Amino acid sequence: MQANSAEYYSSEAAHRIVLGATSEPMEGKLDKEEAQGSEVSCFHGAFTSCMEMYAEAQTVARYLDAHREWFPRCAHPMKAEPIGENGYALTIGKFGSFGYEVEPKVGLDLLPQDQGIYRIQTIEVPGYEPPGYDVDFKAALQLVEALPDASQFANDEVPAYMTRVEWELDLKVMIQFPRFIHSLPQSLVQTTGDRLLNQIVRQVSRCLTHKVQEDFHSTVKVAFPKKRRKALWNRHQPGLG
Repeated sequence: MQANSAEYYSSEAAHRIVLGATSEPMEGKLDKEEAQGSEVSCFHGAFTSCMEMYAEAQTVARYLDAHREWFPRCAHPMKAEPIGENGYALTIGKFGSFGYEVEPKVGLDLLPQDQGIYRIQTIEVPGYEPPGYDVDFKAALQLVEALPDASQFANDEVPAYMTRVEWELDLKVMIQFPRFIHSLPQSLVQTTGDRLLNQIVRQVSRCLTHKVQEDFHSTVKVAFPKKRRKALWNRHQPGLG
């Protein structure tokens, strides 16, 4: 019984630490003395998914190219502030507990398509210094035309075209923990962090996918079946770090 209680306590503590919270409120940014004695943990996930658009690939490409018109709107309630020609400072939302909160912000550059491939990568946010964390975001999207599933529509509403926006994401998050954090089993901190990273990406992906699909089909005035209003989700290479 004592062993089970200890294991539960360690798991709860690790989860709070990964969120950036302990039983005592912490400053979001480490001071110099603490930073010198701290260690960096890396949480890594590789993800694949797709979203279905009921139009020709050329129509979908024109929509994606005009991201200034749809990305800030579809990213809501996340805040997307333009950076340069193709970049955004994306504020993900607040995470934390026990009086401590961190509001991650990451700079993303939505690069113009190159031979049918769209890439997204991290960029610096001008005037912003991440408080004790760093993000390496690398995504690639491609457009694949396919036949619509007629069973999802009424007979007189089946669209003539369907394009799958297939994407891959390789995401690394580096967090600078104080030394005392590493008194916990490293494997526990690692698996808890990887699992939390997966949950955040899944949540953001599903929300953004739904909004982009709704916005696109409304823009091009094409019906969209309710049964398909979700991402086809998969995570691979779990537990890397």
